[in-house]
Amino acid sequence: MKTGDAERPEKLAGPDHPAGADGSRKRKRRRKKPGQARPQVPQQAASGQVQPQENRGPNSKKKHQRNRRSLQGRPLASPADRAAPAIARPQPAAELRPHAQSERVAASPPSDLYAALDLGTNNCRLLIAQPTRPGQFRVVDAFSRIVRLGEGLGSSGRLSEDAMERSIEALKICASKLSTRNIRKRRLIATEACRAAENGEEFLARVTAQTGLELEIINRETEARLAVSGCSSLVGRETRSVVLFDIGGGSSEIAVIKTGESRSARLANHITHWTSLPVGVVTLSERHGGRDVTPAVFDAMVREVEGMLAAFESPDVNELADDPDSGFHLIGTSGTVTTLAGVHLGLQKYDRRRVDGVWLSDAEVSAMQAKLLSWDFAGRAANPCIGPDRADLVLAGCAILEAIRRRWPSPRMRVADRGLREGLLTDMMADDGVWRRLRHRGGSGGPGNWRGRPGDKT
Repeated sequence: MKTGDAERPEKLAGPDHPAGADGSRKRKRRRKKPGQARPQVPQQAASGQVQPQENRGPNSKKKHQRNRRSLQGRPLASPADRAAPAIARPQPAAELRPHAQSERVAASPPSDLYAALDLGTNNCRLLIAQPTRPGQFRVVDAFSRIVRLGEGLGSSGRLSEDAMERSIEALKICASKLSTRNIRKRRLIATEACRAAENGEEFLARVTAQTGLELEIINRETEARLAVSGCSSLVGRETRSVVLFDIGGGSSEIAVIKTGESRSARLANHITHWTSLPVGVVTLSERHGGRDVTPAVFDAMVREVEGMLAAFESPDVNELADDPDSGFHLIGTSGTVTTLAGVHLGLQKYDRRRVDGVWLSDAEVSAMQAKLLSWDFAGRAANPCIGPDRADLVLAGCAILEAIRRRWPSPRMRVADRGLREGLLTDMMADDGVWRRLRHRGGSGGPGNWRGRPGDKT
């Protein structure tokens, strides 16, 4: 049906306009007679109302119902229906506009929403989410921006004015997003840059004054546990031992996990050993240089991290993988490992759906590190999975990863594009018991994972 057809008045069946083929022929003969006036359409019919009809034959009722159908086969509205306001039909899920999913979630009860903000050494990130199936949630809104809060921190011991200004501008956007929603519970954290800086507390007081946001500086153990909580769904039930690492901008957290026969609902409860290395992609690249990285410079970065790991007392790989059924492997959550995965997959545009949860063999990781090391700064910046903002940081991350791989050799590594924000949300929702309540109500459905953007990386 064309656009204008819905607004055209239907031809009515009745004494003046007989239905069927005969009626059509009669109308044609009447039109051919010269000087004959055209029959007048009753006022009610012109306005869309059907006139009562008399002297109907035995089949007139069926003919009347057939002729009361529009061109699309739907019954015409009754007079009462025409007087009522139109009710918009809900769109099928497949036809929703790109942002309609978020709009639909935003209309849900406000008490269902949780927010997590992570201000790190390199990134400022926010997630607002709604719990769905047990252990999962649907993202309502997200934000991520590279702010490099820890830029120059290693040499000066203080946060620079430019870095603080960049971070505050990003936090103002986060505050605006949070102010438009009624959040049941939120947690806003700051990590290594604010922990290590002499003026870290002073900076956070300034953040509160200018944005209204109150951030807490978490300790290294909490950061390690949150990284584990955020990645728990990527550790299979059959897995008995894992080394999970989070390569950040100013620190790198490592957790040894052994689940045994019975697994707790919170994977963080199975951490047997953990450490937080005071080195990340920003601090390591500033010490050794991140733009022009030769094999010799790369090896020097690896040796520095290996020296830090030597002080970490933890089970070696033989103890973790002594049982053939242990399923031991590495799992990494950081921009370094997601970058390697994106380059390995040959993505022309970073796609979180393809990266999160992907497995890389030991040989594939080595090949990708060698490829990145062979590129100059311009080549790394031109890659869509790296970009100019991370081109001077990615090889420092690869050096930290290489030191971890040498300490715990593993035939495979799983990639996680998730981290502290997801851990914060998971813990808050579990503490509130929302998944128990949803289970009793039948749940709200929806995917547990969320579609990210290239900026949503460490």
